[in-house]
Amino acid sequence: MIELHDIHKSYGSLEVIKGVSATVSKGEVVCLIGPSGSGKSTILRCINGLETYQAGNILIEGRKVDAAHKSISDIRTNVSMVFQRFNLFPHRTVLENVIEGPIFVKREPKKQAIERGRGLLERVGLSAKKNAYPAQLSGGQQQRVAIARALARQPKAILFDEPTSALDPELVGEVLAVMRRLADEQMTMIVVTHEMGFARDVADRVLFLDRGTIVEQGPAKDVLGNPQHPRTQDFLKRVIEHV
Repeated sequence: MIELHDIHKSYGSLEVIKGVSATVSKGEVVCLIGPSGSGKSTILRCINGLETYQAGNILIEGRKVDAAHKSISDIRTNVSMVFQRFNLFPHRTVLENVIEGPIFVKREPKKQAIERGRGLLERVGLSAKKNAYPAQLSGGQQQRVAIARALARQPKAILFDEPTSALDPELVGEVLAVMRRLADEQMTMIVVTHEMGFARDVADRVLFLDRGTIVEQGPAKDVLGNPQHPRTQDFLKRVIEHV
């Protein structure tokens, strides 16, 4: 469904993505792990057309991702993104945040958008908060609203950019629980994460990146349970010791 072929991305003289190639099949969950600055988030932003790339090709269902082309809006409809920060509209209620995209971007009838929006809030466990404002919610609740908002576009895949990194530790579990349910429902997902337990239990494959390249990749149980590359071994040891 998603293909990356020899992607290169630079900011001036600084090359942050150095020839990355990968594929993600329909219904697959792929986790990107690695140290800060390894290019994980930049890869997601290139896939969603939020960043341009200088060389290579990114294809979504056979269509090239080109941030400058008018088709990018269609691609962003099919591939939603959930960010570290929730980016909710503070002056709109929870339900209004969820239905904003379908109504104003997809021109969906308001009644239909509201009906599905209520269903999505129930799906993420927030039916009782539909009339609340973001400031009245915890960080975990706001991130679950952001996931509902991403689902409201009825995407074929969702990109998660460290969705729990801005949360207090006790709120992380509620967001990961929603993501686990999405995985069980065969939602195609690419997840940048430092949650190794989630990656081990949910991911079909794990890609370990360092300095803009994929150092090691494979089934989650292999990469996380028996890493072969010394750099992967060192990273996982440090992460586990930190936890």
